[in-house]
Amino acid sequence: MNHPINTWDTAGYGISQQQRHRVLRNTYWLLALSLLPTVLGAWVGVATGITAGLTGFMGLIVFMVGAFGFMFAIEKTKHSAAGVPVLLAFTFFMGLMLSRLIAMVLGFSNGSQLIMTAFAGTAGVFFVMASLATVIKRDLSGMGKWLFVGAMVLMVGAIINVFVGSSAGMMAISMLAIGIFSAYMLYDIKQIIDGGETNYISATLALYLDVFNVFQSLLALLGIMGGERD
Repeated sequence: MNHPINTWDTAGYGISQQQRHRVLRNTYWLLALSLLPTVLGAWVGVATGITAGLTGFMGLIVFMVGAFGFMFAIEKTKHSAAGVPVLLAFTFFMGLMLSRLIAMVLGFSNGSQLIMTAFAGTAGVFFVMASLATVIKRDLSGMGKWLFVGAMVLMVGAIINVFVGSSAGMMAISMLAIGIFSAYMLYDIKQIIDGGETNYISATLALYLDVFNVFQSLLALLGIMGGERD
């Protein structure tokens, strides 16, 4: 799918500028496409209530097993024709998992506005990070290990809060997640631009998770702080 190219138009990772642009273009197209199954999954979840019972420990287990199972399958199939369908199936699953939060927010009188605000905010963050990635000349590969540590701390905190059920804890976790995954967007896009990521399916998976987490965290934060009851 992505073969190394040796040409005079190479730098950094030895990947041609032309190939980098192709990977970035394909990644953006696939990322846009991946939002469709996500919306469909969220709609199915809200309409059927299939995820309503996935609360607490049970919801955590289903999410972890499903998400990590799909991510493992995507990495195994990313060089084959099955890679894109597996990725899209994963985004449908993530939409299902998101449907419980969306249904909760839609319970507010201004729920639709909160969802649109979260969507616009996420799009704004993506635009800013993508723009920054194109103008920053410095190598950002060193950010990866620090962001990974931050994500692990965040995950542990989120798991603990599943059992504690603290609104203040959820707000703190959501704000931290927005910061960490916004930085991850910058890092992941810069990796593509610099030639550090040459597989557009892997690149799309990374950016999709960034976008998903920013949107989910922003929506949770808006629901806690701005949700209005009739």
